[in-house]
This record gives sequence, structure tokens and C-alpha cells, in this order.
Amino acid sequence: QVQLVESGGGLVQAGGSLRLSCAASRGTFSSYVMGWFRRPPGKEREFVAAISRSGYSTDYADSVKGRFTISRENAKNTVYLQMNSLKPEDTAVYYCAASGDYSGSYYYSPLRYDYWGQGTQVTVSS
Repeated sequence: QVQLVESGGGLVQAGGSLRLSCAASRGTFSSYVMGWFRRPPGKEREFVAAISRSGYSTDYADSVKGRFTISRENAKNTVYLQMNSLKPEDTAVYYCAASGDYSGSYYYSPLRYDYWGQGTQVTVSS
């Protein structure tokens, strides 16, 4: 069973950058599709980005395309989310998630993910 721990959240001004990390333990990290989701204040959880097991395929929510980059280092059991040009509407709790589903390269629905981290708060001030 995979355990996921996020880090790197914090308070940043609009236009700034943050890099989130998610370290995995207890599992074969390279066998999992990884995703980042977020829950803005008062809203539902939403998809942010996902990456295939090899790292060669990625996809993003339209709201973050061109600003966020997901990547992974399988040798370090870690997935990253580089967030640039941050906006106040990016304020949310960010979660990483792991999927053991082998039917596709990556997934948008949180229902396809089996394991979740505890979340890290990102606050963007205007």
C-alpha cells in the first residue's frame, strides 16, 4: 500500500512560483499513474495534472496549462508540480494521488486513484 506525503506548499504573491513534491513509500512507485488535484475554498476537489508511469505522457486542466508542470523521478519515488505565474484563484489545498489502474496512461477522475496524500496548502495573495 502506497503512502504519499506532499510538501512545498505555502504563501506566495500573485505571479510567483512554488514547487510541490510528493514522496511515495511502501510500493512500486513506477507502477502507479500519479496525479495532482486541488480543493479551492468552498469548492469541490478538481483535477490539476496527471503523469503516466514512465513520465512521458502528461495532461493538465485548462486552467493551469502553460503555467504548471508535472514531472516524476521514479528513482526517487517522487512526483513534482512546478507552479509558475500563480494566481489568487490557484489558492487551494493540493493533493497528490496514485492510481494502480493499468487501463490507461493517466486519469482525470479522482475515482480512478487509489491512494491520496494528506494535502498541502497553497495560498496566493493578490
